[in-house]
Amino acid sequence: VNDEHEVRQIETASQKMHRSETTIRLEDIFKGSTGRDEPIRTVLTKGVAGIGKTVLTQKFTLDWAEDKTNQNIEFTFPFTFKELNVLKEKKFSLVELVHCFFTETKKAGICSFEDFQVVFILDGLDECRLPLDFHNTEIFTDVTESTSVDVLLTNLIRGHLFPSARLWITTRPAAANQIPPECVSMVTEVRGFTDQQKEEYFKKRFRDEEQASRIISHIKTSRSLHIMCHIPVFCWITATVLEDVLKTRDEEELPKTLTEMYIHFLVVQAKVKKVKYDGGVETDPHWSPESRKMIESLGKLAFDHLQKGNLIFYESDLTECGIDITAASVYSGVFTQIFKEERGLYQDRVYCFIHLSVQEFLAALHVHLTFINSGVNLLVKKQTSSTIFYQCAVDKALQSPNGHLDLFLRFLLGLSLVTNQILLRGLVTDSESISKASKQTVQYIENKLCENLPTEKIINLFHCLNELNDCSLAETIQLILSLGRLYAYELAPDEWSAVVFILLSSEKDLDVFELKKYQVSERALLRLGCNLSLRSCEALSSVLNCDSSHLRKLDLSNNNVQDSGVKILSAGLKSSYCRLDSLRLCDCKLSQRSCDVLSSVLISQTCSLRELDLNHNDLQDSGVKMLSAALKRTQCKLEMLRLSGCMITSEGCVLLASALSSNSSYLKELDLSYNHPGDSGVKLLSARLNDPHWRMDTLRYGEPYY
Repeated sequence: VNDEHEVRQIETASQKMHRSETTIRLEDIFKGSTGRDEPIRTVLTKGVAGIGKTVLTQKFTLDWAEDKTNQNIEFTFPFTFKELNVLKEKKFSLVELVHCFFTETKKAGICSFEDFQVVFILDGLDECRLPLDFHNTEIFTDVTESTSVDVLLTNLIRGHLFPSARLWITTRPAAANQIPPECVSMVTEVRGFTDQQKEEYFKKRFRDEEQASRIISHIKTSRSLHIMCHIPVFCWITATVLEDVLKTRDEEELPKTLTEMYIHFLVVQAKVKKVKYDGGVETDPHWSPESRKMIESLGKLAFDHLQKGNLIFYESDLTECGIDITAASVYSGVFTQIFKEERGLYQDRVYCFIHLSVQEFLAALHVHLTFINSGVNLLVKKQTSSTIFYQCAVDKALQSPNGHLDLFLRFLLGLSLVTNQILLRGLVTDSESISKASKQTVQYIENKLCENLPTEKIINLFHCLNELNDCSLAETIQLILSLGRLYAYELAPDEWSAVVFILLSSEKDLDVFELKKYQVSERALLRLGCNLSLRSCEALSSVLNCDSSHLRKLDLSNNNVQDSGVKILSAGLKSSYCRLDSLRLCDCKLSQRSCDVLSSVLISQTCSLRELDLNHNDLQDSGVKMLSAALKRTQCKLEMLRLSGCMITSEGCVLLASALSSNSSYLKELDLSYNHPGDSGVKLLSARLNDPHWRMDTLRYGEPYY
């Protein structure tokens, strides 16, 4: 389940792009990776809105139809969920559904497809409004038997219906978990443009090398714009805006924030309408009463459905928002680059904005305009002061479980600036009063940064400050970091939030960030996300199990990991991809049960651990017994074991001495300080230091180390 906005996912994905990953060619989508035994039946392709998933499926279908690739496939049937949604109340057999969409197959008299190699493409799972229930749906196996479309699809995906068919499902990340993992053979991800591809795009769009170079340089100076340009459609929006700005206002400063960029984009579309449809010229005022009405109606639609999580709209949705169907066709015809109308099966009309971010911007503009014109805060559906208006928006975004209001909040706060209101003159009336609230909003956000917020919320609040043209906090910390003087400051919680933002926003890999050098309070550690939970262990385990993981040393000391956390981590530690050589679990509330789990890790064929720190855990002799069993095994390559303060007695020393006497033990250093070995235990271990079979050369025991 995703608990962050897609923009944050783009940002984190962009930081992975240079690392080693498996790339799959489009024509090999059903072949998978080398060495795979089982055939691939179902591929799930994830990608954020506008990244190119639909285009990818269309390219696959076109190449197949033109006999360029995959000639072993005899039929390719591309479906979209936006078209399938309109069949919610109808019943079909699988054959009838295919005949309905692809009438040529019916004309050819094909009534069974099981003897053919068939690919079904199901595009846009995130747009599905059908009740797909993979747990309680009745089993259907007959391709000629009629049932509801949702039952057909769940049985097709489950493999009960037409098991020999291949499926390709595309979705935004937020909806990917709707499909049970056991129904998916392979998961792929569309990442969008690399930095090099961004540059290639702008160089092709702008033939003037100097102009292209200026635009590329400008985008690199704005972190927000640079991140968004991973999405091809945002590159097009950016090019459209900058082309207009450079053509009409050559000396004007180029837009740096997302809000500025989308305001300019809206203005460009209004100018196009004025010239193309109204017979005006570019210098005429572009906000006519008709244009204002269109934007207000589209803004209401955008806001109402942003709250519901809908990206596509049907006639009933428009009617609910007070938009007449004829008017909707006019809007899509006039504002062609903002709002699209498509004709589906039976000529049903389907509408959408050209991209989710355009919907989010228009939603924010609608809330902004409503407040200016009536004083009504749509987020709480009552009149409030301008200060409360923005504070309420911040709170609502922070309360969102999946970050769906993150970009909306950035736009809403950006619209409060006088400079941005000037750009919308003619659409926005005088709003001096809300501009005065900006300083209070900045202060409110900085106060929120002192709270114990999830990392993704911290990141978004700093982007919000950027939209408000206040980067002072981040810039101060950036300067201190660049001077290497962070150790000299005792940072406040909001300043530690700035450290988090800078570290996670950097495009450079950071090998080590050593907190011990700095004056770190407990609150600061919480800010840095070091109050680890089971969820953190799950995340770390997945990192260790990743083929591109570079992690070699992991220090989880002084966290409430517990036995359950170690058990979760063990799956990653046993992975063939895990390259970890040092694991520190000092004071992690562990018991002898963790020793059992760690012993199984140490004797696994793929374990590369050389250092294990279990200091200050209540392991006792029973835990040492399990660890000793692993130390005797040839698979265990451990060289350093720390067991300080683990409640070990002379019995545990006997067990360790026996294990270390084995020819198999690689252990060179053992720490038993702050335990209760007794004289017998100390003598037994000390005497063995001269044993030629022992590789160990360092033994610590007693209270002060010696």
